[in-house]
Amino acid sequence: MTFFRTHRVLLLLGVIILVGVGAAVGYRHVSDISVVKDTRSADATATSTAMQFEVVTSQAQQELGLGNRSSIPDNYGMLFVFKDKQRYGFWMKDMLAPIDIIWLSDNGTVLLIDHSVDPATYPHAFYPPVPVRYVLETRAGYAADHGWDAGTEVPLPAPYGS
Repeated sequence: MTFFRTHRVLLLLGVIILVGVGAAVGYRHVSDISVVKDTRSADATATSTAMQFEVVTSQAQQELGLGNRSSIPDNYGMLFVFKDKQRYGFWMKDMLAPIDIIWLSDNGTVLLIDHSVDPATYPHAFYPPVPVRYVLETRAGYAADHGWDAGTEVPLPAPYGS
C-alpha cells in the first residue's frame, strides 16, 4: 500500500509542477505575442510624427485597456485586435484620463471616432457603427490634432491592416 501512496503523491506532485510550468510558459507566450511596439508613421498627413503602438490581443489585456494610467503619451496608441468582427462595447471603467476611441476597418480606415471620451461617462458603453476587429485608443485630442476623421487610413503595425 505504501508503494501506491508514494507513487500517487509523486504523480500528483508531477501534475502540479507540469500545470504550473505550463501556465508560466503559456502566460509568457501570450505576453510576447500580445504586446508589440511599432514606430511606423501613423500620421495621415505623412509628417515625421511616429506612433508607437501597443497591441493587445488577450481578453485580460483588452479588459484592462488603458485603465489605471494617469496619462497617455502623445504619440502612443493601444491597438485592440479581436479574433472576430463584432460590435465590441468600450467603457471607461478604471480610466483616469480621457481618450479618443477610434473604430477601424480591416485595412485601418477610420469608421468613427468617439472624441475625448471622459472617464465620468462610465458605465456608459461606446460601440462602433458596424462590427470591427480593430479599435485604437489614444490620448484625448490625438485624432483631431492629426486631422483624422471617418475615411482617414491609419497605417497599422504589421501584420495588421493593409
